[in-house]
Amino acid sequence: MPFQHPEEVGYGYVIERYAARKDSGHARYLVLKSGRFLRPEWSHGERFARQLIDDAATITDAELEALLGYEWRSRLTAAWLIGVDRRDRFRERVGDLLLASEVCFSGSAYCFALARFGTHADAEILTAYLDRYLPRIDLRYDQPAALGALPHLRDHPAYTPPSFTAGRTSDATSPTA
Repeated sequence: MPFQHPEEVGYGYVIERYAARKDSGHARYLVLKSGRFLRPEWSHGERFARQLIDDAATITDAELEALLGYEWRSRLTAAWLIGVDRRDRFRERVGDLLLASEVCFSGSAYCFALARFGTHADAEILTAYLDRYLPRIDLRYDQPAALGALPHLRDHPAYTPPSFTAGRTSDATSPTA
């Protein structure tokens, strides 16, 4: 997927407005990447979450597309906003980005969005990702995030990717196998 600066499509402001926004003295993308807002002891957590929720409700689909078409900071932020607002119309786009794994750091945000959608289709995307990347021990991408997202999907709470069961027989689960 080609990268395109949001300015090229008339949305140059979205990086500063959504990704680089400093809700708590730190750029939003850095706070999302670090997970610091999830820590109860972080004094800015509630305000950060409220501003993220507000932006998720007000950002337009075109603005989200502009963010998704650029680099990792923008994509990470867009995926979080999509997930927070549960904009499942972005399922295919988010899934394509996850499977492509073109940029660092944004994959966990794609997994978050898919987990928030919570359907069989999302489980299929996550398992396709795991089937592709789990066997690649040389590529430590976002497998933990994808594995962590699966239990949150209501249609497949206990799904085991085929790569975990390939070649197993019923004897493989016995203590002597």
